[in-house]
Amino acid sequence: MSEENDRGHVTPGGPSWVLELPGAVLTKLSVSEMDNNVYVLRCTATGERLLVDAADDPARVLAALEADHPAAGRAVSQIVTTHRHQDHHRALAEVASATGARTLAGAEDAADLPVAVDVLLHDGDLVRVGDLVLDVIGLRGHTPGSVALALTAAGDRPRTILLTGDSLFPGGPGKTWSDADFTSLMDDLETRVFAVYDDALVLPGHGDNTTLAAERPHLADWRARGW
Repeated sequence: MSEENDRGHVTPGGPSWVLELPGAVLTKLSVSEMDNNVYVLRCTATGERLLVDAADDPARVLAALEADHPAAGRAVSQIVTTHRHQDHHRALAEVASATGARTLAGAEDAADLPVAVDVLLHDGDLVRVGDLVLDVIGLRGHTPGSVALALTAAGDRPRTILLTGDSLFPGGPGKTWSDADFTSLMDDLETRVFAVYDDALVLPGHGDNTTLAAERPHLADWRARGW
């Protein structure tokens, strides 16, 4: 897969980016003036789907579901919200109502979402989507209950995909509001992400993708600058 395609550049209202993996198809689209990324993950064996961050523009999110697999319509079994900030869940209530999907979120952030959360997520949990299994990674700092999801696709050349919300971007960790929060987020990123996954394609909550290989050499620099 080309480096340019791995970049996964999308714009609000523009075309989606689609990544085909062994056993899975992942679609990325951007919504809102804040360039929020919304992700649709489909298990190709079963057709079951997961939506990550119903950020805004419910009509567009539902249309993306229909475009991903027309035979399934807008059906989606689960919606994960990566963290409690409003720009990541403005369409959650409407999309959840329209699809009947279960809602999932980090336990510490769930009370701040606009819907009753069906499943409280903790570090080390698993989220199953058909035959796919995603690891839940707690990344405390941007918010107390921020979570990332890791999918390692099977095949001759296994590849890990990390959906990191606002906890990891090209060029550094997500925004924090105190030295303690920054240290917490960096500790979690180093021990739960960089020390566990040799390389992975990082799909953040806003903007373009990156890889752990590209970001790993800069960990000490991030620590030194404090953001």
